Amino acid sequence: MVARGCFVTGTDTGCGKTEVTLGLMYKLQSSGLRVAGMKPVASGAQQTAQGLRNEDALRIQRQAGIAVPYEQVNPYAYEPPIAPHLAAAQANRPIRLETILHACRQLAVVTDWIVVEGVGGWQVPLGPGLVLGNLVKKLNLPVILVVGMRLGCLNHAILSAESILNAGFILKGWVANQVDRDMQALDENLQTLHQWLPAPCLGEVPYLQAPSPEQVGRYLTLPTGDQ
Repeated sequence: MVARGCFVTGTDTGCGKTEVTLGLMYKLQSSGLRVAGMKPVASGAQQTAQGLRNEDALRIQRQAGIAVPYEQVNPYAYEPPIAPHLAAAQANRPIRLETILHACRQLAVVTDWIVVEGVGGWQVPLGPGLVLGNLVKKLNLPVILVVGMRLGCLNHAILSAESILNAGFILKGWVANQVDRDMQALDENLQTLHQWLPAPCLGEVPYLQAPSPEQVGRYLTLPTGDQ
């Protein structure tokens, strides 16, 4: 393990990984830890005077307890909001795990904890023969799964958890994040997830309009042994 931390993945794009990442950072900071975050790969970035910048990565950078360079938070930023392996091919800038590992090690020197946010879902390709799990293996971090509570989440959550565990990773827990304000049978879906997912639930975050890290953090508990 390059640092004390966790890797936040999700059931799919738009499930709330960034909000949960920020909430976890706030929760850890509230316990007195120096915390930084990473979003190693980001598709959907804007050109600025400083270069390409992704809004989610900027929020993670701002939430850090200390000043850290953007390039350490987000080593790979791509302009088009498409699958990362496609964006990397278009930009002729392939994703290299060693570059991400080096950035994580730099952050580990100045922090107590690092919360690393993935891109897309668990099996998203990063390049030829390369998927997100290869990055997690390189970083050697336990995984937290964010379940976007909407129609179809049960299948996505159960398959994601199964894939994480079958690959030999530690699934520290899962977070239910309500992304559909009007989701039908919400309580019944939550009960099903509690029954089927082989890891503790670390929080049930209701639908929140433009939530702050503090708001999300109120609904989260840290994995056992990480307080």
